[in-house]
Amino acid sequence: MVAKVYIVYYSLYGHVEKLAQEIKKGADSVEGVEAKIWQVRETLPEEVLGKMHAPPKTDAPIITPDELAEADGVLFGFPTRFGMKPAQFKAFLDSTGGQWRTQALAGKPAGLFYSTSAQGSGQETTARVNLHQLVHHGMIFVPIGYTFGAGMFEMEQVKGGSPYGTGTLAGDGSRQPTELELARAFHQGKYFAGFAKKLKGTA
Repeated sequence: MVAKVYIVYYSLYGHVEKLAQEIKKGADSVEGVEAKIWQVRETLPEEVLGKMHAPPKTDAPIITPDELAEADGVLFGFPTRFGMKPAQFKAFLDSTGGQWRTQALAGKPAGLFYSTSAQGSGQETTARVNLHQLVHHGMIFVPIGYTFGAGMFEMEQVKGGSPYGTGTLAGDGSRQPTELELARAFHQGKYFAGFAKKLKGTA
């Protein structure tokens, strides 16, 4: 019995995308788990994206609400916008009214990962304020807590992330996820996949 873990993200400049790829590696390391990366649909026109110097999107498939319901567990990732999710991700979740009506996502585990510009820019707030949609869907929030061990207490490096989930700091956009941040992303994928597998096994 294979547990399907979907990693659904929105990334404008690639920071969240890199976390998603590492999370997938972690999930794939768990036997009996099939992980797949999806992205949500872009809502900005190409002209605007060009003026923002946004790189081209990857070839990751665009997820639909019906496909979301096929997963046994979902990890959602996005950059913060003033401590909240970006409009692109909100537009996707707003389209899941049919799944909410039938509670198609109820009982499924969910996790969060994110990117902010700086340490004080919402590494915990972004996760907290985005829990309410998971609650309305009846999903089970799975934080990483302090299961990453010593990496959670590292004081010598500037790092993103929190007990809520994996995070990175983008700065002015030039900073990329560090080895420590990527290691935590791998851990979150592995930890979450193990949880999703156990939950499916008891269903």
